[in-house]
Amino acid sequence: MENLIPLFIALTGIAVLMQAVVLLCLYLGVRKSSARMEALADEVKTKALPALETAQTLLKELTPKLHIIAENLTETTHSVRAQVERVDATVSDAVDRSRLQIIRADELLTRTLDRVEETSEMVHKTVVSPVRQVSGLIQGLTAGIEFLVGGRGRRNGGSREARRPVPQDEMFI
Repeated sequence: MENLIPLFIALTGIAVLMQAVVLLCLYLGVRKSSARMEALADEVKTKALPALETAQTLLKELTPKLHIIAENLTETTHSVRAQVERVDATVSDAVDRSRLQIIRADELLTRTLDRVEETSEMVHKTVVSPVRQVSGLIQGLTAGIEFLVGGRGRRNGGSREARRPVPQDEMFI
């Protein structure tokens, strides 16, 4: 066993040496990463922080203006809404009045047509019917007179057809 102790010591030394190399590699890797991170942090500080500060300053400057714009927009919205309500009321009133006038005009036209029809019937009863009756009476008298006078006309050689008047049945229609 004594021969194995130097072997174990040599193996332990090699293992410790390997651990030292691994730790050294880890140290160097962490150091490189740390350097990169510091460079990145510096770059962020030099480029991003001024931009953030500018954005904050700009936001502070614009905040009151944005509030004013929002208030103006709110006032404008209320004003437009009020105007639309007025226009709606006006249009509704105009539509209602137009509808009423159309109804009145329809009633007036209906009454006028009814009166024209009544007048036409009355004219027919009071003028056309009596004229037809008078015309019939005149035709009857004419026929009677022709009959009485017609006997002489045959004796005188005149034709009955030549003396007959034109019928006037449709005289006033």
